[in-house]
Amino acid sequence: MPSPASPAGTAEVPKNIRWVLLGILLALLLSMLDGLIVGTAMPTVVADLGGLDHMAWVVTGYTLATACSTPVWGKLGDLFPRKTVFLTSIGLFLAASVLCGAAPSMNWLIAFRVLQGLGAGGMAAGAFALIGVLLPPRERGRYQGLVAAVMAVGQLGGPLVGGFVTAHLGWRWAFYVNVPVGLVCVAWCWITLRVPAPGPRGRAVVDWRGIALLTGAVSAFVMAATWAGSVYAWGSWQIVSLAVLALALLAAFVATERHAPEPLMPLRIYQGHRNFPLAAVLLTVSGVSLFGATLYLPLYQQVVQSASAAASGLLLLPMMIATLVTSNIAGKVMTATGRYKVFPVLGSALLVVGMGLLSTMDTGTSRFATSAYMAVVGAGTGFTLQMANTIAQNAVDLRDMGAASGATQLFRSLGGSLGVAVFASLFAGAVAGGAGGAAHVAAVAHATHLIFLTGALIALAALVAAVFLEEVPLRGKPGAAAPASARTAGAAPAE
Repeated sequence: MPSPASPAGTAEVPKNIRWVLLGILLALLLSMLDGLIVGTAMPTVVADLGGLDHMAWVVTGYTLATACSTPVWGKLGDLFPRKTVFLTSIGLFLAASVLCGAAPSMNWLIAFRVLQGLGAGGMAAGAFALIGVLLPPRERGRYQGLVAAVMAVGQLGGPLVGGFVTAHLGWRWAFYVNVPVGLVCVAWCWITLRVPAPGPRGRAVVDWRGIALLTGAVSAFVMAATWAGSVYAWGSWQIVSLAVLALALLAAFVATERHAPEPLMPLRIYQGHRNFPLAAVLLTVSGVSLFGATLYLPLYQQVVQSASAAASGLLLLPMMIATLVTSNIAGKVMTATGRYKVFPVLGSALLVVGMGLLSTMDTGTSRFATSAYMAVVGAGTGFTLQMANTIAQNAVDLRDMGAASGATQLFRSLGGSLGVAVFASLFAGAVAGGAGGAAHVAAVAHATHLIFLTGALIALAALVAAVFLEEVPLRGKPGAAAPASARTAGAAPAE
């Protein structure tokens, strides 16, 4: 059995790995873009289809389906051939995209968006699981910048692409545009993708009870986070009931997983090594920070700094560029030295500082200062986000790679949902008294202060988690065992 600490030079990474990764990351980009493109097109959609009262469900339905399905797709990738599962999720996404583009009414659009979200969940979980299987953690740093670039383009490009397509081709093409890109992705992966298998498989047993319980728990949580402070008050019986339901279903899910023959989310991935739950904390907090920054910084820049809607999106570039630069630096150092703990510690510290700096912004803050503060947050995200994924995947066996990848993406999504809910509530409370003019501008500046001050406090949890990470050796070969301090497993043949 190869040692977890095998030198990087002995890693059996496929020679065409960059080409393979491009196909996988194209699917990831599609899933990320579609969650943001539609928001820009919604005014045109409502003007055409009506249904203003149900407009929010076009986005919420997609988000909810993506969050609920991510761990399910991840586990299916562990039970069945990963390539087949991944391509199936892309096919579902493309079919749903066509249906969304042809939707005759708002209700049908919502239903098709849920179907599309199911496919997107598989694309995201499958992409990260495939990266975890194809690239050993020790070698992943060489390609970390590529993954970070795709995620940055997805975050920044969604609103820009959505606005351009809607203005020039119509809102239906915001969905149809997925089809040619997705078909290229399918063909690309079909030809180039060769996936190591986790070893001999017995009869696949699907954990239907676990799927139902986790889906119910995630649904209740996301709905509570979405409605709290906007549709219903935080202390209302509706939100409290949803929170209690989510906790009860989660407790039932944990109890079920202890006895399931092939659990949806094996508890061993949390109990095997402390790095996995600590990495989950880092990803959750990163989700809060990233969603908060990308949602409320453009609003602050438009209202307080008088930037146009298009310019405010481009003004996020300092954050995205800093993310790309630091992610590349961290990846190259990790590959060369095998050391990595310093980066999540430094990154989470930068998140605390950057969020704290953003909280100092007021009506007189210059765009240059805002850009500098954003760059600090971007640097923190670059040092933290991809590194946390690598740390989590290095702590589990190859047979659990799909379940682990699905779980990490779920935590990031839930962190984003909770962050949006908390920040939206803070924003609504702060601007309630500002009717317009200078009073409204001051209210938005004050809301921004509260949002990023809260974000800085939340980021402290990531810093604590990063400090307690254990720097175990990184696996040096695809399919090699997890670190001995976590678990052990052998390498496997290819599917």
